[in-house]
Amino acid sequence: MVEAFQANVARYPDEVALRTLGGAVAITWREYGERVRAIATGLAARGIGRGDTVALMMTNRPEFHLCDTAILHTGATPFSVYNTNPVDLLVYQFGNAGNKAVICERQFAPQVLAAVEKAAAQGITVELVICVDETPEGCVSLTEIEATQNPDFDFESAWRAVDPEDLLTIVYTSGTTGPPKGVELTHTNFLENARVVDEFGGGSPADKVVSYLPDAHAANRWFAHYLSILTGGQITTSPDLKQVAAALTEVHPTVFLGVPRVWVKVKAALEERFAAEASPVKRLLIGWAINTGRARARAASEGRSQNFLQNLQFQLADRLVLNTIRTQLGMDRIRIAVTGSAPIPKDTHEFFLGLGLPLCEGYGMTECTAGATVDRPERIKIGTVGRPLPGAEVRLAADGEVLVRGKMVMRGYRNAPDKTAETIDDEGWLHTGDIGRLDSEGFLEIVDRKKELIINAAGKNMSPTNIENTVTESTPLAGTVVAIGEGRAYNTALICLDPELAAAFAERHQLTDRSIPALAQDPAVLKSLQEGVDAANAKLSRVEQIKKFAVLPDVWTPGSDNLTATGKLRRKPIATNYAATIESLYG
Repeated sequence: MVEAFQANVARYPDEVALRTLGGAVAITWREYGERVRAIATGLAARGIGRGDTVALMMTNRPEFHLCDTAILHTGATPFSVYNTNPVDLLVYQFGNAGNKAVICERQFAPQVLAAVEKAAAQGITVELVICVDETPEGCVSLTEIEATQNPDFDFESAWRAVDPEDLLTIVYTSGTTGPPKGVELTHTNFLENARVVDEFGGGSPADKVVSYLPDAHAANRWFAHYLSILTGGQITTSPDLKQVAAALTEVHPTVFLGVPRVWVKVKAALEERFAAEASPVKRLLIGWAINTGRARARAASEGRSQNFLQNLQFQLADRLVLNTIRTQLGMDRIRIAVTGSAPIPKDTHEFFLGLGLPLCEGYGMTECTAGATVDRPERIKIGTVGRPLPGAEVRLAADGEVLVRGKMVMRGYRNAPDKTAETIDDEGWLHTGDIGRLDSEGFLEIVDRKKELIINAAGKNMSPTNIENTVTESTPLAGTVVAIGEGRAYNTALICLDPELAAAFAERHQLTDRSIPALAQDPAVLKSLQEGVDAANAKLSRVEQIKKFAVLPDVWTPGSDNLTATGKLRRKPIATNYAATIESLYG
């Protein structure tokens, strides 16, 4: 990847490589190369070199790309942490990664410095905290790093010594079955995974992409960092998810990764706009055009050809309506559009295909460098996640678990050979933990999740057990807690009261009606539970936090519909039995 970067610097020196939304900052490939050299030189002067790791904690901004790429040029490995990670989780990640330094923004400096101090008390040494925008106490400025001279550092030799099997990055999982695991990905892993781009027409400096998802997310690194290093495309950084619509209309990207929640929100906004159209004739025309597009998308999905009249109708619909909608959205130039990280609703997928957008659904996991399968623009089969990427083998185990093998599979989990061995078998098959189905054409459909993992609407993976345990330990009145959030914009919880503790609480507060249904609605009980949930949320990252909860009037007993004999949650029956309650939390 460092060779690819240097090739871009040489080939496209005057092309803009990095820019901010609005264009206040625009960095050419020549400037990108110069700054990478300066930062790498300064880092080397501070002892950063081959085999070291450096943590990054930033919003989407050009400095992320400058620093990440510079670290690679020293022979060290950069990795990102989520900006919402609590101090204790940062301490764990710093200990696991063994990073010498952290590069962050001013707004995250207190968090980082607290984690560094707490890590030191545990014998974990982080030598340097660099701040990219200001210089709070305890930090060194990025400006100072860039200005540092280091005559002993041979920049050329350092980057040329980087090997394809060296670590490109570490991406931390959600920690479903314990602490988060650090997925070690090499340069080869990404280069192999990126071969699929050739099937989308390749990449070039003419490509434009918007970086808006966290760079601790493997998919954003793939699409909005590494791909540019490989092909010379331009990146526009958007630090706030709410600015994505504005970024699209400004940039008119050619490559766009949208998690399902983005597509769902855009569809809703469009439909609201269409419904508000004053002219009945225009409303009818829009409806006809979209239905014409949808019919074409369904036919393509099913492998059916449309007749001459149907093709003519679509061309007319596209010219009169659909192309205008794509242009207004800023999606008129997209040639690589991918949705992933969580399932996209079929109706939403069909809607965008109907607009003439080649929206391909993909599937994968961090452990296989983000991608295992994806639709191709020439054949997008709604309800599936496409066919294997070049070099990827995909098969189903006897129990239906999806297995993946190829050079895109991770090197392993950092400092966890036992966990690696549990995930990658002796024949090199990665056990994904997902249950799938392969159809006669080789398209993969994800049926169920073997692991109890929540993937929210933004594509963030979370451990429900971790959330539930945190709430339970912070909320004495809670006997059983169920975290809900799969495919949702935020997390909620179902809470069953502990009968004994609830009875004691009722006694203490001299409550009249001490039945469980009555206590589940009592203001004093609800206040106590809210305080507990608030305390739990303080220990959870923002995306994991419980926004709303419902107290159930029931007591679950082991061996019942909702609990196994050993007291484990039966998640599917719970979701069915309490569907109305759950929906009320998202009303």
